[in-house]
Amino acid sequence: MRVFFIFAGLSALVACAAPDMEPAPRIDLSVQSRAISSAALFGAPRPLPTERSNFQIAEDILELGFRLESGREIPHFSRFEEPVSLRLSGSLPPLAAIETERLLFRLRSEAGIDIRRVDAGPAQIVVEFVPRTEMRRLVPDAACFVLPNISSWDEFRAAPRSDRLDWARVIEREKALVIAPADSTVQEMRDCLHEEVAQAMGPLNDLFRIGETVFNDDNFQSVLTGFDMLVLRVWTHPSLSSGMSRNEVAQRLPRILAQLNPRGTRASANIPIDPLPTPRAWTVAIEEALGARSRRQSFSFAQAALRIALNEGWRDERLAFNLFLAARFAPPGEGVQALDALATAASIYGSRPGGSVPRAHVEMHLAAQALASGQDAIVLRLTQSAIEPARRSENGALVATLMLLRAQALERTGRVAEAERLRRESLPYALFGFGSQEAADSRRAEIKALIQ
Repeated sequence: MRVFFIFAGLSALVACAAPDMEPAPRIDLSVQSRAISSAALFGAPRPLPTERSNFQIAEDILELGFRLESGREIPHFSRFEEPVSLRLSGSLPPLAAIETERLLFRLRSEAGIDIRRVDAGPAQIVVEFVPRTEMRRLVPDAACFVLPNISSWDEFRAAPRSDRLDWARVIEREKALVIAPADSTVQEMRDCLHEEVAQAMGPLNDLFRIGETVFNDDNFQSVLTGFDMLVLRVWTHPSLSSGMSRNEVAQRLPRILAQLNPRGTRASANIPIDPLPTPRAWTVAIEEALGARSRRQSFSFAQAALRIALNEGWRDERLAFNLFLAARFAPPGEGVQALDALATAASIYGSRPGGSVPRAHVEMHLAAQALASGQDAIVLRLTQSAIEPARRSENGALVATLMLLRAQALERTGRVAEAERLRRESLPYALFGFGSQEAADSRRAEIKALIQ
Protein backbone atom coordinates (compact mmCIF):
# COMPACT_ATOMS: atom_id res chain seq x y z
CA MET A 1 0.00 0.00 0.00
CA ARG A 2 1.46 3.36 -1.01
CA VAL A 3 0.90 5.82 1.84
CA PHE A 4 0.63 9.55 2.42
CA PHE A 5 3.47 11.08 4.39
CA ILE A 6 3.14 14.25 6.46
CA PHE A 7 6.42 16.11 5.91
CA ALA A 8 7.93 19.40 7.05
CA GLY A 9 8.28 22.26 4.55
CA LEU A 10 11.26 23.88 2.89
CA SER A 11 11.28 26.83 5.29
CA ALA A 12 12.96 24.69 7.95
CA LEU A 13 16.03 24.38 5.75
CA VAL A 14 17.20 27.88 6.55
CA ALA A 15 17.80 26.69 10.12
CA CYS A 16 19.91 23.79 8.75
CA ALA A 17 17.38 21.10 9.54
CA ALA A 18 16.73 18.79 6.62
CA PRO A 19 13.44 19.63 4.86
CA ASP A 20 10.96 17.76 2.83
CA MET A 21 11.07 18.75 -0.81
CA GLU A 22 8.19 16.67 -2.16
CA PRO A 23 5.00 18.25 -0.75
CA ALA A 24 1.48 17.14 -1.52
CA PRO A 25 0.85 18.48 -5.04
CA ARG A 26 -1.70 21.15 -5.84
CA ILE A 27 -3.57 19.57 -8.72
CA ASP A 28 -4.70 21.76 -11.60
CA LEU A 29 -6.61 19.62 -14.07
CA SER A 30 -6.63 22.49 -16.58
CA VAL A 31 -3.05 21.50 -17.49
CA GLN A 32 -4.23 18.19 -18.98
CA SER A 33 -3.25 19.34 -22.46
CA ARG A 34 0.31 19.96 -21.20
CA ALA A 35 0.63 16.64 -19.39
CA ILE A 36 3.35 14.39 -20.71
CA SER A 37 3.67 10.66 -20.34
CA SER A 38 6.57 8.93 -18.63
CA ALA A 39 7.55 7.37 -21.98
CA ALA A 40 7.77 10.78 -23.66
CA LEU A 41 9.62 12.29 -20.70
CA PHE A 42 12.06 9.51 -19.82
CA GLY A 43 12.23 7.34 -22.94
CA ALA A 44 12.58 3.57 -22.81
CA PRO A 45 12.65 2.00 -19.31
CA ARG A 46 16.19 1.43 -18.00
CA PRO A 47 15.84 -0.66 -14.84
CA LEU A 48 19.11 -1.64 -13.20
CA PRO A 49 19.59 -5.38 -12.68
CA THR A 50 19.73 -6.40 -9.05
CA GLU A 51 23.13 -6.89 -7.43
CA ARG A 52 21.82 -9.09 -4.64
CA SER A 53 22.84 -12.71 -4.32
CA ASN A 54 20.30 -15.40 -5.09
CA PHE A 55 20.52 -16.57 -1.49
CA GLN A 56 19.48 -13.10 -0.30
CA ILE A 57 16.77 -12.78 -2.96
CA ALA A 58 15.25 -16.08 -1.83
CA GLU A 59 15.05 -14.73 1.73
CA ASP A 60 13.57 -11.50 0.40
CA ILE A 61 10.86 -13.31 -1.56
CA LEU A 62 9.86 -15.39 1.44
CA GLU A 63 9.53 -12.34 3.66
CA LEU A 64 7.76 -10.32 0.99
CA GLY A 65 5.43 -13.17 0.11
CA PHE A 66 4.50 -14.80 3.39
CA ARG A 67 3.90 -11.81 5.63
CA LEU A 68 1.54 -8.84 5.46
CA GLU A 69 2.64 -5.28 6.21
CA SER A 70 0.87 -5.58 9.57
CA GLY A 71 3.25 -8.40 10.51
CA ARG A 72 0.65 -11.18 10.17
CA GLU A 73 1.81 -14.41 8.60
CA ILE A 74 0.38 -15.51 5.23
CA PRO A 75 0.00 -19.31 5.38
CA HIS A 76 -0.24 -20.02 1.65
CA PHE A 77 1.43 -18.93 -1.55
CA SER A 78 -1.17 -17.33 -3.83
CA ARG A 79 -1.29 -15.95 -7.35
CA PHE A 80 -3.43 -15.83 -10.48
CA GLU A 81 -3.11 -19.20 -12.23
CA GLU A 82 -4.56 -18.08 -15.57
CA PRO A 83 -3.73 -15.24 -17.98
CA VAL A 84 -4.75 -11.95 -16.40
CA SER A 85 -6.95 -9.20 -17.80
CA LEU A 86 -6.99 -5.69 -16.35
CA ARG A 87 -9.65 -3.01 -16.71
CA LEU A 88 -9.58 0.69 -15.78
CA SER A 89 -12.65 2.12 -14.07
CA GLY A 90 -13.89 5.31 -12.43
CA SER A 91 -12.78 8.87 -13.22
CA LEU A 92 -9.57 8.26 -15.12
CA PRO A 93 -6.89 10.94 -14.59
CA PRO A 94 -4.90 12.21 -17.58
CA LEU A 95 -2.72 9.59 -19.29
CA ALA A 96 -4.01 6.73 -17.11
CA ALA A 97 -4.55 4.43 -20.10
CA ILE A 98 -1.16 5.29 -21.62
CA GLU A 99 0.70 4.70 -18.34
CA THR A 100 -1.19 1.44 -17.81
CA GLU A 101 -0.25 0.14 -21.25
CA ARG A 102 3.39 1.00 -20.63
CA LEU A 103 3.32 -0.86 -17.31
CA LEU A 104 1.64 -3.92 -18.82
CA PHE A 105 4.17 -4.01 -21.64
CA ARG A 106 6.96 -4.04 -19.06
CA LEU A 107 5.26 -6.81 -17.08
CA ARG A 108 5.00 -8.92 -20.23
CA SER A 109 8.49 -8.25 -21.55
CA GLU A 110 10.50 -8.10 -18.30
CA ALA A 111 8.55 -10.35 -15.92
CA GLY A 112 7.05 -12.77 -18.46
CA ILE A 113 3.51 -12.20 -17.17
CA ASP A 114 0.59 -12.88 -19.51
CA ILE A 115 -1.48 -9.76 -18.82
CA ARG A 116 -3.63 -7.62 -21.13
CA ARG A 117 -5.93 -4.63 -20.72
CA VAL A 118 -9.61 -4.89 -21.64
CA ASP A 119 -11.95 -1.95 -22.17
CA ALA A 120 -15.15 -3.56 -20.84
CA GLY A 121 -16.56 -6.60 -19.13
CA PRO A 122 -15.14 -8.77 -16.36
CA ALA A 123 -11.44 -8.60 -15.53
CA GLN A 124 -9.28 -10.31 -12.95
CA ILE A 125 -7.78 -6.94 -11.92
CA VAL A 126 -9.82 -3.75 -11.87
CA VAL A 127 -8.08 -0.42 -11.28
CA GLU A 128 -10.70 2.07 -10.08
CA PHE A 129 -9.88 5.76 -9.74
CA VAL A 130 -11.73 7.41 -6.85
CA PRO A 131 -11.66 11.06 -5.64
CA ARG A 132 -9.08 11.44 -2.89
CA THR A 133 -11.53 12.93 -0.39
CA GLU A 134 -13.77 9.90 -0.79
CA MET A 135 -10.82 7.51 -0.35
CA ARG A 136 -9.73 9.24 2.85
CA ARG A 137 -13.11 8.69 4.50
CA LEU A 138 -12.45 4.95 4.56
CA VAL A 139 -8.64 4.70 4.40
CA PRO A 140 -7.23 8.02 5.69
CA ASP A 141 -3.51 7.33 5.21
CA ALA A 142 -3.48 5.45 1.92
CA ALA A 143 -2.55 7.01 -1.40
CA CYS A 144 -3.59 3.76 -3.10
CA PHE A 145 -4.08 0.11 -2.16
CA VAL A 146 -5.11 -3.31 -3.44
CA LEU A 147 -7.81 -5.68 -2.15
CA PRO A 148 -8.72 -9.28 -3.00
CA ASN A 149 -12.01 -10.83 -4.12
CA ILE A 150 -13.85 -7.67 -5.19
CA SER A 151 -14.05 -5.59 -8.37
CA SER A 152 -15.41 -2.17 -7.38
CA TRP A 153 -15.19 0.64 -4.85
CA ASP A 154 -18.89 0.22 -4.11
CA GLU A 155 -18.25 -3.39 -3.02
CA PHE A 156 -15.53 -2.19 -0.67
CA ARG A 157 -17.70 0.59 0.77
CA ALA A 158 -20.51 -1.87 1.42
CA ALA A 159 -18.34 -4.12 3.60
CA PRO A 160 -14.91 -2.57 4.31
CA ARG A 161 -14.12 -5.09 7.07
CA SER A 162 -15.33 -8.23 5.36
CA ASP A 163 -13.30 -11.42 5.78
CA ARG A 164 -13.31 -11.62 1.97
CA LEU A 165 -10.81 -8.74 1.95
CA ASP A 166 -8.27 -10.61 4.07
CA TRP A 167 -5.27 -11.51 1.90
CA ALA A 168 -4.16 -14.10 4.49
CA ARG A 169 -7.25 -16.18 3.62
CA VAL A 170 -6.60 -16.20 -0.14
CA ILE A 171 -5.25 -19.45 -1.61
CA GLU A 172 -5.71 -18.80 -5.33
CA ARG A 173 -6.28 -15.28 -6.61
CA GLU A 174 -9.33 -14.86 -8.78
CA LYS A 175 -9.87 -11.12 -8.76
CA ALA A 176 -8.34 -8.01 -7.19
CA LEU A 177 -9.26 -4.35 -6.94
CA VAL A 178 -6.69 -1.54 -7.05
CA ILE A 179 -7.93 1.78 -5.68
CA ALA A 180 -6.04 4.90 -6.80
CA PRO A 181 -6.80 8.64 -6.57
CA ALA A 182 -8.61 10.19 -9.52
CA ASP A 183 -7.26 13.66 -8.71
CA SER A 184 -3.52 13.02 -8.74
CA THR A 185 -0.44 14.05 -10.63
CA VAL A 186 0.66 11.86 -13.51
CA GLN A 187 3.61 10.73 -11.39
CA GLU A 188 1.51 9.73 -8.39
CA MET A 189 -0.97 7.90 -10.61
CA ARG A 190 1.86 6.08 -12.39
CA ASP A 191 3.57 5.19 -9.09
CA CYS A 192 0.33 3.75 -7.72
CA LEU A 193 -0.19 1.66 -10.84
CA HIS A 194 3.29 0.17 -10.59
CA GLU A 195 3.20 -0.79 -6.92
CA GLU A 196 -0.42 -1.90 -6.57
CA VAL A 197 -0.72 -3.85 -9.81
CA ALA A 198 2.58 -5.55 -8.96
CA GLN A 199 1.21 -6.48 -5.54
CA ALA A 200 -2.01 -7.73 -7.09
CA MET A 201 0.19 -10.05 -9.19
CA GLY A 202 2.91 -10.87 -6.65
CA PRO A 203 4.04 -10.40 -3.04
CA LEU A 204 2.03 -8.17 -0.71
CA ASN A 205 4.53 -7.04 1.91
CA ASP A 206 6.71 -3.90 1.97
CA LEU A 207 10.21 -4.06 3.48
CA PHE A 208 12.27 -1.09 4.58
CA ARG A 209 15.45 -3.17 4.39
CA ILE A 210 15.41 -3.48 0.57
CA GLY A 211 16.31 -0.22 -1.13
CA GLU A 212 16.01 -1.39 -4.75
CA THR A 213 12.28 -2.07 -4.79
CA VAL A 214 8.90 -0.35 -4.93
CA PHE A 215 7.89 -2.80 -2.19
CA ASN A 216 9.30 -0.39 0.38
CA ASP A 217 7.39 2.30 2.25
CA ASP A 218 10.27 4.77 1.94
CA ASN A 219 8.75 5.52 -1.52
CA PHE A 220 12.18 6.30 -2.98
CA GLN A 221 11.65 4.01 -5.97
CA SER A 222 8.97 5.31 -8.31
CA VAL A 223 8.67 2.47 -10.84
CA LEU A 224 9.27 -1.27 -10.87
CA THR A 225 12.96 -2.08 -10.67
CA GLY A 226 15.09 -4.92 -11.99
CA PHE A 227 14.77 -6.59 -8.59
CA ASP A 228 10.97 -6.25 -8.73
CA MET A 229 10.72 -7.75 -12.19
CA LEU A 230 12.87 -10.70 -11.13
CA VAL A 231 10.66 -11.26 -8.07
CA LEU A 232 7.54 -11.21 -10.26
CA ARG A 233 9.15 -13.60 -12.74
CA VAL A 234 9.92 -15.98 -9.86
CA TRP A 235 6.37 -15.56 -8.49
CA THR A 236 4.83 -16.71 -11.76
CA HIS A 237 7.33 -19.52 -12.41
CA PRO A 238 5.68 -22.86 -13.38
CA SER A 239 7.47 -24.65 -10.52
CA LEU A 240 5.27 -22.79 -8.04
CA SER A 241 1.51 -23.00 -7.58
CA SER A 242 -1.19 -21.53 -5.38
CA GLY A 243 -1.66 -23.20 -2.01
CA MET A 244 2.01 -24.07 -1.43
CA SER A 245 3.41 -23.56 2.05
CA ARG A 246 6.38 -21.33 2.83
CA ASN A 247 8.63 -24.39 3.12
CA GLU A 248 7.50 -25.77 -0.22
CA VAL A 249 8.28 -22.46 -1.93
CA ALA A 250 11.60 -22.15 -0.10
CA GLN A 251 12.72 -25.56 -1.35
CA ARG A 252 12.11 -24.52 -4.98
CA LEU A 253 13.55 -21.00 -4.92
CA PRO A 254 17.28 -21.87 -5.27
CA ARG A 255 16.73 -23.78 -8.51
CA ILE A 256 14.32 -21.16 -9.90
CA LEU A 257 16.72 -18.30 -9.14
CA ALA A 258 19.71 -20.18 -10.57
CA GLN A 259 17.74 -20.52 -13.81
CA LEU A 260 16.38 -16.96 -13.96
CA ASN A 261 19.29 -15.05 -12.44
CA PRO A 262 22.59 -16.88 -13.01
CA ARG A 263 24.53 -13.72 -12.17
CA GLY A 264 23.05 -13.97 -8.67
CA THR A 265 25.18 -17.04 -7.98
CA ARG A 266 28.22 -14.81 -8.46
CA ALA A 267 26.94 -11.77 -6.55
CA SER A 268 29.53 -9.89 -4.55
CA ALA A 269 30.43 -11.50 -1.25
CA ASN A 270 31.29 -8.01 0.01
CA ILE A 271 27.60 -7.13 0.29
CA PRO A 272 26.46 -8.22 3.75
CA ILE A 273 23.37 -10.37 4.14
CA ASP A 274 20.44 -8.44 5.58
CA PRO A 275 19.63 -9.64 9.11
CA LEU A 276 16.11 -10.98 9.49
CA PRO A 277 13.57 -10.16 10.68
CA THR A 278 13.08 -6.45 11.39
CA PRO A 279 11.76 -5.88 14.94
CA ARG A 280 8.16 -4.78 14.81
CA ALA A 281 8.90 -1.99 17.31
CA TRP A 282 11.27 -0.35 14.83
CA THR A 283 8.75 -0.51 11.98
CA VAL A 284 6.02 0.97 14.18
CA ALA A 285 8.29 3.83 15.28
CA ILE A 286 9.16 4.62 11.65
CA GLU A 287 5.50 4.57 10.65
CA GLU A 288 4.67 6.87 13.55
CA ALA A 289 7.44 9.25 12.48
CA LEU A 290 6.06 9.35 8.94
CA GLY A 291 2.46 9.83 10.06
CA ALA A 292 2.85 12.23 13.00
CA ARG A 293 1.11 15.59 12.72
CA SER A 294 3.97 17.67 14.09
CA ARG A 295 7.68 17.89 13.37
CA ARG A 296 8.50 17.45 17.07
CA GLN A 297 6.55 14.20 17.28
CA SER A 298 8.09 12.90 14.07
CA PHE A 299 11.59 13.61 15.37
CA SER A 300 10.83 11.86 18.65
CA PHE A 301 9.64 8.71 16.88
CA ALA A 302 12.58 8.80 14.47
CA GLN A 303 14.97 8.98 17.43
CA ALA A 304 13.23 6.06 19.13
CA ALA A 305 13.60 4.00 15.97
CA LEU A 306 17.25 5.04 15.64
CA ARG A 307 18.02 3.69 19.10
CA ILE A 308 16.65 0.31 18.01
CA ALA A 309 18.60 0.40 14.74
CA LEU A 310 21.87 1.17 16.51
CA ASN A 311 21.25 -1.52 19.11
CA GLU A 312 20.63 -4.03 16.29
CA GLY A 313 23.95 -3.05 14.72
CA TRP A 314 22.44 -2.42 11.27
CA ARG A 315 24.46 -0.91 8.42
CA ASP A 316 21.85 -1.33 5.71
CA GLU A 317 18.90 0.58 4.20
CA ARG A 318 17.01 0.57 7.50
CA LEU A 319 19.70 2.56 9.27
CA ALA A 320 20.13 4.84 6.26
CA PHE A 321 16.41 5.63 6.05
CA ASN A 322 16.23 6.09 9.82
CA LEU A 323 19.11 8.61 9.69
CA PHE A 324 17.40 10.34 6.77
CA LEU A 325 14.19 10.76 8.77
CA ALA A 326 16.03 11.87 11.92
CA ALA A 327 17.77 14.55 9.85
CA ARG A 328 14.63 15.63 8.05
CA PHE A 329 12.69 16.13 11.25
CA ALA A 330 15.56 17.48 13.36
CA PRO A 331 14.83 20.75 15.22
CA PRO A 332 16.68 23.87 14.01
CA GLY A 333 19.20 23.68 16.84
CA GLU A 334 20.51 20.32 15.64
CA GLY A 335 21.52 21.30 12.12
CA VAL A 336 25.07 19.94 12.41
CA GLN A 337 23.84 16.55 13.62
CA ALA A 338 21.23 16.53 10.83
CA LEU A 339 23.91 17.18 8.22
CA ASP A 340 26.07 14.38 9.62
CA ALA A 341 23.08 12.02 9.55
CA LEU A 342 22.37 12.83 5.90
CA ALA A 343 26.01 12.31 4.94
CA THR A 344 26.08 8.94 6.70
CA ALA A 345 22.82 7.90 5.05
CA ALA A 346 24.22 8.79 1.61
CA SER A 347 27.34 6.75 2.33
CA ILE A 348 25.33 3.69 3.39
CA TYR A 349 23.05 3.86 0.37
CA GLY A 350 26.10 4.15 -1.86
CA SER A 351 27.40 0.82 -0.55
CA ARG A 352 24.13 -1.09 -0.95
CA PRO A 353 22.67 -2.96 -3.97
CA GLY A 354 20.64 -0.58 -6.10
CA GLY A 355 21.42 2.25 -3.68
CA SER A 356 21.91 4.97 -6.29
CA VAL A 357 18.23 5.98 -6.30
CA PRO A 358 17.71 6.37 -2.53
CA ARG A 359 21.14 8.04 -2.40
CA ALA A 360 19.91 10.57 -4.99
CA HIS A 361 17.05 11.54 -2.67
CA VAL A 362 19.51 12.12 0.17
CA GLU A 363 21.86 14.04 -2.12
CA MET A 364 19.00 16.34 -3.07
CA HIS A 365 18.62 17.29 0.60
CA LEU A 366 22.37 17.69 0.98
CA ALA A 367 22.42 19.93 -2.09
CA ALA A 368 19.70 22.09 -0.56
CA GLN A 369 21.79 22.40 2.61
CA ALA A 370 24.85 23.33 0.55
CA LEU A 371 22.91 25.92 -1.44
CA ALA A 372 21.62 27.55 1.74
CA SER A 373 25.17 27.81 3.10
CA GLY A 374 26.67 29.20 -0.11
CA GLN A 375 28.64 26.10 -1.14
CA ASP A 376 27.82 26.18 -4.84
CA ALA A 377 30.57 23.79 -5.92
CA ILE A 378 29.09 21.14 -3.63
CA VAL A 379 25.60 21.80 -5.02
CA LEU A 380 26.88 21.25 -8.55
CA ARG A 381 28.70 18.05 -7.59
CA LEU A 382 25.75 16.57 -5.70
CA THR A 383 23.15 17.40 -8.34
CA GLN A 384 25.36 16.03 -11.11
CA SER A 385 25.62 12.77 -9.14
CA ALA A 386 21.89 12.54 -8.43
CA ILE A 387 20.18 13.61 -11.65
CA GLU A 388 20.94 10.47 -13.68
CA PRO A 389 19.61 8.00 -11.04
CA ALA A 390 16.56 10.26 -10.62
CA ARG A 391 15.91 10.12 -14.36
CA ARG A 392 16.51 6.38 -14.49
CA SER A 393 13.94 5.87 -11.73
CA GLU A 394 11.53 8.14 -13.67
CA ASN A 395 10.93 10.48 -10.73
CA GLY A 396 9.87 13.79 -12.29
CA ALA A 397 9.52 15.62 -8.98
CA LEU A 398 13.05 14.66 -7.94
CA VAL A 399 14.56 15.48 -11.35
CA ALA A 400 12.89 18.90 -11.42
CA THR A 401 14.02 19.73 -7.89
CA LEU A 402 17.61 18.73 -8.61
CA MET A 403 17.63 20.79 -11.82
CA LEU A 404 16.27 23.84 -9.99
CA LEU A 405 18.85 23.51 -7.21
CA ARG A 406 21.58 23.21 -9.82
CA ALA A 407 20.23 26.22 -11.74
CA GLN A 408 20.32 28.36 -8.60
CA ALA A 409 23.95 27.45 -7.98
CA LEU A 410 24.85 28.09 -11.63
CA GLU A 411 23.23 31.50 -11.51
CA ARG A 412 25.10 32.47 -8.37
CA THR A 413 28.40 31.51 -10.01
CA GLY A 414 27.68 33.72 -13.03
CA ARG A 415 26.47 31.05 -15.46
CA VAL A 416 23.11 32.79 -15.94
CA ALA A 417 22.24 31.57 -19.44
CA GLU A 418 22.96 27.96 -18.47
CA ALA A 419 20.80 28.37 -15.36
CA GLU A 420 17.83 29.71 -17.33
CA ARG A 421 18.10 26.90 -19.86
CA LEU A 422 18.06 24.35 -17.04
CA ARG A 423 14.99 25.97 -15.49
CA ARG A 424 13.14 25.75 -18.82
CA GLU A 425 14.13 22.11 -19.22
CA SER A 426 12.90 21.32 -15.71
CA LEU A 427 9.30 22.40 -16.42
CA PRO A 428 8.03 19.17 -18.07
CA TYR A 429 9.48 17.15 -15.18
CA ALA A 430 7.85 19.52 -12.67
CA LEU A 431 4.43 19.30 -14.34
CA PHE A 432 4.72 15.50 -14.39
CA GLY A 433 5.77 15.35 -10.74
CA PHE A 434 3.95 18.27 -9.10
CA GLY A 435 0.82 18.47 -11.24
CA SER A 436 0.49 22.16 -12.05
CA GLN A 437 2.34 25.28 -13.13
CA GLU A 438 1.51 26.79 -9.75
CA ALA A 439 3.17 23.93 -7.87
CA ALA A 440 6.19 24.09 -10.17
CA ASP A 441 6.52 27.85 -9.59
CA SER A 442 6.16 27.29 -5.85
CA ARG A 443 9.03 24.81 -5.84
CA ARG A 444 11.21 27.23 -7.76
CA ALA A 445 10.37 30.03 -5.30
CA GLU A 446 11.16 27.81 -2.30
CA ILE A 447 14.59 26.99 -3.73
CA LYS A 448 15.29 30.63 -4.56
CA ALA A 449 14.40 31.56 -0.98
CA LEU A 450 17.24 29.34 0.29
CA ILE A 451 19.83 31.92 -0.77
CA GLN A 452 18.03 34.97 0.60
